[in-house]
Amino acid sequence: MKRLRTENIDLDVADMKILRLLEEDARISTAELARLVGLSAPSVTERIKRLQENGVIEAYSVRINPAALGLKLSAWLRIRPVPGQLAVVADIIRELPEIAQCDRVTGEDCFIALAHVGSVTELERVIDGIIPYAMTNTAIIQSSPVVARSPLGAVKRSP
Repeated sequence: MKRLRTENIDLDVADMKILRLLEEDARISTAELARLVGLSAPSVTERIKRLQENGVIEAYSVRINPAALGLKLSAWLRIRPVPGQLAVVADIIRELPEIAQCDRVTGEDCFIALAHVGSVTELERVIDGIIPYAMTNTAIIQSSPVVARSPLGAVKRSP
């Protein structure tokens, strides 16, 4: 059986199929997974447990549409802390509930953060909480031709 080596674990064709099926529907039953993969339910359960223990599966989640919650405006904030304020800015960003995601990045900016808000006024309030300690550059999201997706698409499929 062909195996794919990751940092922590060897993944075989069955593991990859389990991951792809869970990605499509994280609520799929173990019995259905076993049927689709061609293994027993206990074997699938053990594989999932191993994938979780080795950090391949980090979590199961649901994707919620921010607009359905009244958060009709989403924006990316590029954030460049003033000298000596990196930790302060990181703490401020962590405490802002409007920030859905934030990554520390290389380049001129130190952080790129995704915010979901109900209005431009709310976006301004988020930015105002950051600008005493950092310079910001904001890009309002018009549409998303690629929604957040897993890294499985970048992994070559077995022949």
